[in-house]
Amino acid sequence: MSIHRLLVAKVVAETHDAHSIEFEVPAELADQFTYKPGQFLTVRVPSDRTGSVTRCYSLCSAPHDGGPLRVAVKRTAEGYASNWLCDNATPGLELDVLVPAGIFTPKSFDADMLLFAGGSGVTPILSILRSVLEAGTGSVALIYANRDAQSVIFASALAELTRKYPERLVVVHWLESVQGLPSAANLAALAAPYVAREVFVCGPGPFMDAVSEAMTSLGKGRREVHVEKFRSLPRNPFEVEASKEEAEEKAAIAEAEDLPDPAAPVADDGGTVTVELDGKTTELAWPAEKKLLDVMLDAGLDAPYSCREGACSACACRIVDGDVELAHNEVLDQEDLDDGLILACQSLRRSQTVHITYE
Repeated sequence: MSIHRLLVAKVVAETHDAHSIEFEVPAELADQFTYKPGQFLTVRVPSDRTGSVTRCYSLCSAPHDGGPLRVAVKRTAEGYASNWLCDNATPGLELDVLVPAGIFTPKSFDADMLLFAGGSGVTPILSILRSVLEAGTGSVALIYANRDAQSVIFASALAELTRKYPERLVVVHWLESVQGLPSAANLAALAAPYVAREVFVCGPGPFMDAVSEAMTSLGKGRREVHVEKFRSLPRNPFEVEASKEEAEEKAAIAEAEDLPDPAAPVADDGGTVTVELDGKTTELAWPAEKKLLDVMLDAGLDAPYSCREGACSACACRIVDGDVELAHNEVLDQEDLDDGLILACQSLRRSQTVHITYE
């Protein structure tokens, strides 16, 4: 895992309760911070009580224009991290972050898109929308739900894009203060003219459920509806190094006292995995009951990950050949699995040889 400390270069109050945070990426780290529209950053937020907490924030910047790396953070009532960042993030602050990750990304910028956003869910949606309009040839329809007009994040940016691309962009605002909560029937009616398009959805859980129901009622297949799923990380990935040092200390004590090594390696049964990562292909021994991410990290590969619990998509990769079993999975649906996506942190080998790629 690559942990990097980035300088906050700029903070903009987008609404009364949402800020965009711009990071300065040193030239020597530029390659590591390349990203796709729709991906996210994992950020370490200081805490006097626990040392730190970890949250994932989607990138609202678009990679094609070479501009600064930018995320958006919206306050939540009981959200420690979002409130801390909105109150304390100022130019000059340094924050630890992991490299961009995530699978909520379009395969082509030339395809027509139907995008749904609820509240701060517009963050990755804006990155996708800009990429299609400015780096591709597709047309975009965005249905964007908010509590009221004052809560619309990136309102001016969306208005400017609508003026710039009047033939390719349609933005429909739904305001709860005026129209009430959007139902599946409401959303289906708005989406009907664009139902043939590929769909991306991000927002609060009930909103995404309503969109999914609306798309089903219009005969849309689940493979064509991409839903971004964020969950609280069950483990702080920035504390992994401390845990690793503790495990090494326990192993040394066990050796000195002639006790079983608590971190003894799993028996090697001759299985292998071929890994395509960062432009290189590496073959590694892979004991059947050892998780793929651990195999790669032990071999010194800089494989991406965050939660290590199957609750985010930071370690997602694609299986080219062979079979694996996921010990736990909260983010990949059946269509993702059918497309060959797996979570390295939860993958156990189930064939003698396996070939995976991050490319």
